[in-house]
Amino acid sequence: MTETDYYELLEVERTADDKTLKSAYRRLAMQWHPDRNPGDAAAEARFKAINEAYDCLKDPQKRAAYDRFGKAAFQGGGGGHGGFGADDIGGFSDIFENIFGDVFGRQRGGGGRQQVFRGADLRYDLELSFEEAFSGKEAEVTIDVSTGCSHCNGSGATPGTRSSTCGTCNGHGKVRMNQGLFLVERACPTCRGAGQVIEDPCNRCHGSGRVEQRKTLQVKVPAGVDDGTRIRLSGEGEAGLRGGPPGDLYIFVHLKPHAIFKREGTTLFAAVPISITTAALGCEIDVPCLDKKPATVKIPAGTQSGKQFRLRGRGMPALNGSGQGDLIIQVDVETPTKLSPRQRELLEEFRALEGDGSGCPKSTGFFSKLKEAWDELTD
Repeated sequence: MTETDYYELLEVERTADDKTLKSAYRRLAMQWHPDRNPGDAAAEARFKAINEAYDCLKDPQKRAAYDRFGKAAFQGGGGGHGGFGADDIGGFSDIFENIFGDVFGRQRGGGGRQQVFRGADLRYDLELSFEEAFSGKEAEVTIDVSTGCSHCNGSGATPGTRSSTCGTCNGHGKVRMNQGLFLVERACPTCRGAGQVIEDPCNRCHGSGRVEQRKTLQVKVPAGVDDGTRIRLSGEGEAGLRGGPPGDLYIFVHLKPHAIFKREGTTLFAAVPISITTAALGCEIDVPCLDKKPATVKIPAGTQSGKQFRLRGRGMPALNGSGQGDLIIQVDVETPTKLSPRQRELLEEFRALEGDGSGCPKSTGFFSKLKEAWDELTD
């Protein structure tokens, strides 16, 4: 089950300050409060989720833990008094460390390294037509994203200065404490988990090592993409905090509905209406295809409504480049709703000439069986 991101719940950026968080929380809490949405279970669930998100992000230590580990930072055994709450990160790993040694590879003692914070992944929704999905496209995508600060090269410190090891956590980014019978650790309140303290923050990025920037990217969309296809652009997400590696950008493809075609995988479907006379006498019809080359379909005399004709290799291309799907044409026989006097006269004459009904064996057979069943009931 996909977990909703706390920042998305509060509709704020991951770099939002405390004032922005508080303002967003008040606005959303008022909007989704149960008193304003009586009897709405979805609104009540949303209100609880908003409170949970704000309760985490308003606390600097909880927020630092969430930024690093997500909701996994607050999941663990116990619960309630003596359990593992939002600040109790990595308690079990410390127990194993004390018994079996440093199996998790953490540095013990002094001289810890600066923690590395990977940037967040981003999502972009790209809408395409069937024609664009068929042939592929070079799409231009513009996003607002956090990029590495060029003034301080992403370090967060004013050029010519540097950060120093945090004295509180000795560079580990975490502090340990006893909680009942357990030894647990939490994000360092001084450096917020970074392991380093910047004495003179960069005046451009205010110590974060990244700045907001609008960026335009050229995205090559391959032929054959389907609705929901995900394209990953490595390293094009948000820059990491204080020089950390960037996240990725995910392009989600959405196809616009088409006036003629429907799609299932690489197979295309098209419903083509034809008149009664065309179905009875037969003909050839031209159907436009996505490759802009018309396909000729031969309709034999006596074609019934719903009859399908398969055109091999005229569907969507496979995404991996291995061949092309089929196009299925389904004919729907249309009964005229308005007749001229002459048309009615000709149809009346045609009905009189049907004779024994051998031209329509299904309907003749059905009514014969219906008459036999009625005669049995009335005997």
